[in-house]
Amino acid sequence: MDGAAGGLPLDLGLYAASAAFAGITAVTSTLPPHRAWGAVAGIGYLVAALLATGQLLTHRRRPDSPLAGTTARAAVTALAWTTTALLPIGWQAAQRSAGRTDRAQEEVVVVEHSGARLLQDGTPYLGHDAIAALPPGEQLLGYTPYQPGMALFGLPRAALDAWWTDARVWFALATALTLALAVRALRDRTANGVLLRAVQAATVLPVCALTLATGGDDLPVLALCLLALAHAAAGHPGRAGIAVGLAGALKLFAWPIALVLLFWAVTRRAGGRFAVGAFGLPAAALLPALLVDHDALVENVLRFPLGQGLVTSPAQSPFPGHLIATGLPAGRAVAAGLLVAAGLAIAVHLLRHPPRTAAASALVCGYGLLAAIALMPTTRFGYLLYPLALLVWAPALRPAEPENPSSVDSAAGPADRA
Repeated sequence: MDGAAGGLPLDLGLYAASAAFAGITAVTSTLPPHRAWGAVAGIGYLVAALLATGQLLTHRRRPDSPLAGTTARAAVTALAWTTTALLPIGWQAAQRSAGRTDRAQEEVVVVEHSGARLLQDGTPYLGHDAIAALPPGEQLLGYTPYQPGMALFGLPRAALDAWWTDARVWFALATALTLALAVRALRDRTANGVLLRAVQAATVLPVCALTLATGGDDLPVLALCLLALAHAAAGHPGRAGIAVGLAGALKLFAWPIALVLLFWAVTRRAGGRFAVGAFGLPAAALLPALLVDHDALVENVLRFPLGQGLVTSPAQSPFPGHLIATGLPAGRAVAAGLLVAAGLAIAVHLLRHPPRTAAASALVCGYGLLAAIALMPTTRFGYLLYPLALLVWAPALRPAEPENPSSVDSAAGPADRA
């Protein structure tokens, strides 16, 4: 399907389906930032679909036309990401700076507050007593369920109140730079069409564009994990460790990916080089917060995600784990047991069949996170961006198929063969 007509039919299907999704979101979503995103992104996806239609018609008339080639497809992808993610970010950030309070999800506010606390107190976290002293309606925003590195994206807002200091602007810049580095690492060893499809999965796919435009904190984490896999595919375990270590210093979602890549590194006798960055960087990020106020660190990073905080997480998407936890007697224990069982099954698989390639590692990470998201008692649909992107990136992590020598020989003349 992806190879048909140079990948253009799948491009058209992606943009058309995304335009429909954005339009439905603009009309039906109960979240104001999501509705605002849909109103802008729907037009961007529609324009991209029209351009892809023109490219497909051009390909049918002239298959070798540069207007229907990979470079032109990449230009449409860049335009689509600009109009469905970057433009909504700038628009919502400007409206928010002008006084609109419904132009950002809670995580944006949480990250910016954590950046201010990091400057003032040396730790991005409030302790249990400080959170309890907040008005009940503000206690949720008092929690920072991220690793300490995430507070760095809140520092610009702590220094100056302007549209460009919105945390989403810096999430987007970090994501773009990191994905560019990942593409650079794979460009000389991966077919361009396959790599373009992988980039689309991390940018213009609605679950990614919507998340970046309205909240955004997951996209730099995802991009760093993809960069780690790209360095693994290129045979650089040290660089892979640094990339996934930076991701782990931002959010816990990167830690399972680091563990899987550790098994890959061990198969290459590079476990030590990988582990220095992969686990040393998150530990270094945790150390200052641990020394300043270890109780606050535990309250935010452990108790709150485990449902033991003063308030419960709003992540309540109806995946199987949440339905079991809320609909069955002792459902939370049952869901937790299923989650542990899935983790043990993946651990046994890794011990018996450690991934020997970056592509195999991406598949294990993708399916493993998909199972975890499905079974966690508290989760949200937006987390699906991790397994979807990882699974689509797996083909891009494999070396491009070499040209068939026999076909080359048959096409060459006698002088060429001589």
